[in-house]
Amino acid sequence: MPASELTARDRTFSQPIAWTTSIVLVAFHLGAIAALFFFTWKAFFVAMVLWWVAGGLGIGVGYHRLLTHRGYKTPKWVEYLLTIFATLTLEGGPIFWVATHRKHHQNTDKEGDPHSPNEGGFWSHVGWLVTGKTMHNDAAELLPYVPDLRKDKFHVWISRWHWVPLTTLGLVLLAVGGLPFLLWGIFFRTVLGLHSTWLVNSATHMWGSRRFATGDSSRNSFWVAMLTFGEGWHNNHHAHPQSSRHGLAWYEIDFNWYGICALRALGLAWDVKARSLSEGNAH
Repeated sequence: MPASELTARDRTFSQPIAWTTSIVLVAFHLGAIAALFFFTWKAFFVAMVLWWVAGGLGIGVGYHRLLTHRGYKTPKWVEYLLTIFATLTLEGGPIFWVATHRKHHQNTDKEGDPHSPNEGGFWSHVGWLVTGKTMHNDAAELLPYVPDLRKDKFHVWISRWHWVPLTTLGLVLLAVGGLPFLLWGIFFRTVLGLHSTWLVNSATHMWGSRRFATGDSSRNSFWVAMLTFGEGWHNNHHAHPQSSRHGLAWYEIDFNWYGICALRALGLAWDVKARSLSEGNAH
């Protein structure tokens, strides 16, 4: 099918369904809806804390700014802990996540981009996961993007068994707080985190402001940044991918950057690469 047709017709609707991924996502969305009927303030609080731990510390600080772009260095035990936090999002193991994101940067909004909105807004949000040839089932395509992670036995192991921490957490929450803790701490929180991350792939390549002429469609979005603890300053990020700081202006709130600053203050992060508007260069 010509590229023009894929743009006019969201690519999602021209690809075969990936049934395993689709069934799991539907089940989690149903669980998130069910959580609304089992609301307690304790369960809600647990969900919000886990949303930050998994999505902020895990995905933003861990998978993205550390493992994908190596924007700073940290002890291995911290790297592994952040990786475990990231697996709690249902976004896959580090080899899949990092390889996909590195491929996105190499081919942003061009042929080979795993989730460009040029092939449809729904495609870039979730269609690329639930239809078509899902890259996480094609190790041969992924492995060249992650030579560093392939050398690390822990990352290889957790990439295969990435579902274990989330399953274990679910059993713990069920034992401690019953069904409300399970539904809010696992299902509702996970669905909220998934859509927040997916908005970086879709919304921040479709709507928002552009500070830098990056040659792609990346944009800065305040509301996506709030949902992802700072990942929504996407145009800033594409202009300076290795910078651990995405919110460059004082008003661009970036909780993930504040987390890295906290690690640095504790002596747990060093060689931190961080651009700011006033400095003009990374340091």
